[in-house]
Amino acid sequence: MRTAVQQARVVVIGAGQAGLSVAWHLQRAGLSAGSDLVVLDRAPGTGGAWQFRWDALRLGLAHRVHDLPGMHEMGLRFDEADRSRPAREVVAEYYRRFEERHDLRVRRPVAVTAVHREDERRPDGSAGALVVETREDDGTTGAIRSEVVVNASGTWGTPFVPWIPGRDVFRGRQLDTTGYRDAADFTGQDVVVVGGGTSAIGFLLELDGVARSTRWFTRRPVVWSEDPALAVGAAVSAVEDQDRAARAGRTLPSIVSGTGLPVTPRIRRGLARGLLQPEPMFTRLDADGVETATGEHVRADAVIWATGFRADLRHLAPLHLRTEAGGIVVEDGRSGAEPRLFLAGYGPQASTIGANRAGRRTARQVMAVLAADDTVAPA
Repeated sequence: MRTAVQQARVVVIGAGQAGLSVAWHLQRAGLSAGSDLVVLDRAPGTGGAWQFRWDALRLGLAHRVHDLPGMHEMGLRFDEADRSRPAREVVAEYYRRFEERHDLRVRRPVAVTAVHREDERRPDGSAGALVVETREDDGTTGAIRSEVVVNASGTWGTPFVPWIPGRDVFRGRQLDTTGYRDAADFTGQDVVVVGGGTSAIGFLLELDGVARSTRWFTRRPVVWSEDPALAVGAAVSAVEDQDRAARAGRTLPSIVSGTGLPVTPRIRRGLARGLLQPEPMFTRLDADGVETATGEHVRADAVIWATGFRADLRHLAPLHLRTEAGGIVVEDGRSGAEPRLFLAGYGPQASTIGANRAGRRTARQVMAVLAADDTVAPA
């Protein structure tokens, strides 16, 4: 069944950190949530990607979660949250309270299947609206005709797993970060962990004493950062690399490869125990394990691919934004090829603090587009 076409001034796709930040600023700028401003989220509950994180993950053990704008006036701060509770529960609760307090009226679970340009043009010859195609869990489809779209769909829906020879013949269990739930699932097993970021390290630490054995393989050498000042400088440089790639329409580089991994007390304990010993990437898999670069066969019951994510932009394909260089051109959060489309949380905005700071700037740009539309709208 298809519902009637809805009208909105702005559609925000995604209610994670970036989407909620932009929506909050747009509401403060005068847009009414639920009518002028429609926020869509494909997830069943609040919390963005955090609601899907594994059971043992606690706040402070991975990337920091920065507060949303307006949270402090509610008396909420992630730095003061209960760290004995799973991170996914805390973030989901705080986001739920945030959405309710500010009456953002997020519609969920609603999947966005496509965004395309309307065929009709306005009287002045300029492009018409963008159309957001939707599908709900019961199969109902719909469409929202909007002047501006803010895409904040994040990366959780598109985990990246590199192709390695033999990946299709391995008889054990293979899973990416989105499929990891509990170390107990690997009790007494030989586990191979692939990836050079915080998720891979977290899995290795949790599996210690639970799995029979673990081996850690990375595609790039791991760079440990003992100096917080150097880590901050490297992070700034990595964000600048992301920005240059986005402006040039290139595939976005890995953040971790540019920043290194800060040595927290927890990681230092793992290093002291000899648990965190990265090895060069293995060359292939076979039915019951992997073959290392030195020719050693490592038996494995499971391979965990903690190899990162890519921006989830599949629903934007009808706009034909992809360049020959493999990315899309985005300047200061705005699409270079489609000026009515903004990408919140993309590239240099991908970190939680980056998405938060960019929310106000993106909202201002969106309101400028709407004001310009008002000046050319027919009487």
